Amino acid sequence: MSVSIGLNDPRNPWFSWSYVESNASVLLDALAEHVRLTVISVLIAAVIAIPLGILAARSRSASTAILSVSGVLYTLPSLAVFALLVPFMGLSEAPVVIGLVMYALLILVRATLTGLRQVPIEVIDAAGGMGYDRRQLLSRVRLPLALPSVMTGLRIATVSTVALVTVGAVVGHGGLGGLILTGFRNNLYKPQIVTATIMCVLLALVFEVLLALATRAMTPWTRR
Repeated sequence: MSVSIGLNDPRNPWFSWSYVESNASVLLDALAEHVRLTVISVLIAAVIAIPLGILAARSRSASTAILSVSGVLYTLPSLAVFALLVPFMGLSEAPVVIGLVMYALLILVRATLTGLRQVPIEVIDAAGGMGYDRRQLLSRVRLPLALPSVMTGLRIATVSTVALVTVGAVVGHGGLGGLILTGFRNNLYKPQIVTATIMCVLLALVFEVLLALATRAMTPWTRR
């Protein structure tokens, strides 16, 4: 959509319901892409990071190596990551997802590692005395008790990913970020910029609330 009106033009208010109504399908498509990129990226990051966190909890050397590598990946500028990946993958969603996974890894690895390290040694010794082997100890004792920390990391990673998805607009797959970028290019078209920004903030809040409720349901012992 091309808009050629000035910054101070009366037709360019900070917010406009008429813009929302006339562009509802565009907004919903952008929202759907934003949600899809967020969910896919966080799930992939969790599948990778939780086992890495478990491995890091087993030895100090593994912990140092895993945290160092994930820390380096976290500090890479997103635009530099896209510049490296786009020549090989093209202007697809893949570079965006890979970049988002990289940034979520450190948060989830640290959350998993912290949760496992916070399990009281007395509980571990008691479970060992009851005959639990190493695998049972991990699956039935350590991971359940580490779950609140893991879910906290998941909430932080998800909200951060919602914000970072917008950067993917530079390669054509940024969800609501695409609308924000287009709004800036169209003589700072404020209704489009503000509407997409509000939707992005609300999406982050929705994910936060849903994950908070999921955490509460999955860890009933923390309510006491």
